[in-house]
Amino acid sequence: MKIASLSNPVMSGWFADQGLRLDASPYISGSLDAKKMLERLPNTAPLASLTTGHNGGIFNGPMFRRVYLTDPEHSVPFLGTKDMMAADLTGLPRLRKSDAKSAALSYLQLKPGMTLISCSGFNAGRRAYVRPDMGDCWSSQDTLKVEPDPEKIKSGYLYAFLLSRFGESLVRGSVYGSAVKHIEPHHIAGLPVPRFDSRFETRIHQLMERSAWLRARHQAELVAATKDFFDSNGLPELNEIPWHQQERDLGFEVESVGPVSLRALNFAPRARRLMEKLGSVPGSTLGAICEGGSLRTGARFKRLDSDPEHGVRLIGQRQSFWNRPEGRWINEAEAPDDIRLRDETILVAARGTLGENEVYSRSIFVTGSWLQHAYSQDYVRVVSGNPEVSGAYLFAFFRSDAAFRALRSLSVGGKQQEYHPSFLRELSVPLAPPADRARIAATVRYAYQCRDRADVLEDKALALITAAIEEAAG
Repeated sequence: MKIASLSNPVMSGWFADQGLRLDASPYISGSLDAKKMLERLPNTAPLASLTTGHNGGIFNGPMFRRVYLTDPEHSVPFLGTKDMMAADLTGLPRLRKSDAKSAALSYLQLKPGMTLISCSGFNAGRRAYVRPDMGDCWSSQDTLKVEPDPEKIKSGYLYAFLLSRFGESLVRGSVYGSAVKHIEPHHIAGLPVPRFDSRFETRIHQLMERSAWLRARHQAELVAATKDFFDSNGLPELNEIPWHQQERDLGFEVESVGPVSLRALNFAPRARRLMEKLGSVPGSTLGAICEGGSLRTGARFKRLDSDPEHGVRLIGQRQSFWNRPEGRWINEAEAPDDIRLRDETILVAARGTLGENEVYSRSIFVTGSWLQHAYSQDYVRVVSGNPEVSGAYLFAFFRSDAAFRALRSLSVGGKQQEYHPSFLRELSVPLAPPADRARIAATVRYAYQCRDRADVLEDKALALITAAIEEAAG
């Protein structure tokens, strides 16, 4: 439970500043503290005076019926409030292009340099930056778009402020609602944005722009590595699988069904054809590759909360696919050893439902700065035990749509799905010649170096703007 600080009690005069709101959120969220500090700055400007575009440059959009398609020729990538946080955008749902291009929705197309703010739902108030590779995406009505006026402010500087602890306090202090949180454009239009000399703001902007470019590079390199994987293994047709264009898995027969499984999903024709292609080229089973490594989910354990100074950040399935996970801090001493991972471990989301846009059967790669985190038991930990087959090479396969479809066909369970351990060990993994494997692994490793560097630059920009605000406020 949050309480107001006794050293800084809520004053009656604050109610007028907050539109006579009687809920506790704006008074204990740090929003008013941030506003009071920013009032001491010599130069601030209302957010709405620095934006341009539709509705003055701060807008969300209308509610509309969403029609999703799978054919890229007739659809566009579509971001929701969770998708805007994602590091890898290749699995986005796709909105019908004729609807997206219509007069009613065309302005929802993203522009690089925009700031996105989730404005509806439990996690209203999260912020994200539109990267250079997101210009062909549309966003939902549950996302506020803030389009900076380039004649008045640098986009990267504005995002850095909104992402900082001051911006976070102001944005979250604008949230209305109880069960369903909400923010409207006019709630944030008057947020005070600190202004400094153009040289300083340009420096912050350049750091954020470079960070965004590196995140786009991370994405591009991973896509290239997966394409190289299938091309090098003589399976170029698996780069794009027309899964939903194939005949549905209805009314099929299976011979020689044993006691291992009687579930139709495990023998579906589309998945069987995919498995046959994966096994038609030189390779090995996943169980053989991971012998001496790891191929299992983590140990279940009770979480004991801790503060960041004495604990470790625990990452769960949903947040592990974000650019910067939030997670919770737990006492590592009271948790099993396998919450910490070896370098180049692949984590496969191992529990969930079969919705097309759920993370179940999607994979992440743990290396670099992400080794400092801890991870929940809800992943299959894939660690190669074969020195000739690196985790980086395997990840080029595991992040593919082919692996996603193959893994889902191995599911067992009722509402919550898991993988059949026998089928998982028998999954065929194509093995390209050693030189190709080394090249593909190098591409994946470079992608994650880009991601780590992007985080460093973003943190540097936040540290600079935070220090500048605190110094100017005295």
